[in-house]
Amino acid sequence: MSSRHPGTRSPAPEDAKAQLRTSIRKARLHRSERRREELALELRDHVLELPEIATATCVSVYASRAHEPGTLPLIEALFERGVQVLIPRLGDGLRRGWTMYQGADDLIERAPGRPPEPSGEFLPPEAIEQAQIVIVPALAVDSHGTRLGQGGGWYDRALEGLDPRVPIVALTYAAEFRGAGELPLPRESHDVGVHRVVTPQGLTDLTE
Repeated sequence: MSSRHPGTRSPAPEDAKAQLRTSIRKARLHRSERRREELALELRDHVLELPEIATATCVSVYASRAHEPGTLPLIEALFERGVQVLIPRLGDGLRRGWTMYQGADDLIERAPGRPPEPSGEFLPPEAIEQAQIVIVPALAVDSHGTRLGQGGGWYDRALEGLDPRVPIVALTYAAEFRGAGELPLPRESHDVGVHRVVTPQGLTDLTE
């Protein structure tokens, strides 16, 4: 029997998402820099085991901020293999697009609170169509492929036109993945799902 008081309602999806974002961001603050670096290496190793990575010539990867699941070791590993790495970039007039990674020295935080960005040629949003696999950030993911993002909706818009055969892979920490049998994340009609989730503990295929 439900313990909910008669007449009460579940929060609207956008409100539930906002509450979850606050809780998860707060929890992420408790990891030390050293621990985040260790977990980033584990994430790198698991992503590099993906079969699509072995043959990819272009991969889209987000450049992580301090408390996000780290991607810089992954980006550098792909770059060293000769893979083109597309990284999100904020252009003139707050236009969102992409830029090819050119090395760690060129990846810097260009404004407070923004992710690191490369300084090469600004590429339009449709440049993501070059990628054979897309690595996206997530605050949480569930077994249905629902991804909780940062709330701006930019990645959902960027992924809408992607070829459905291109794998979308989210990175989270283990406690942020809700497996089968756990309460699913709130989802709205514009949310684009992911095909796989990688945590420092390993890979889960969400299409099976």
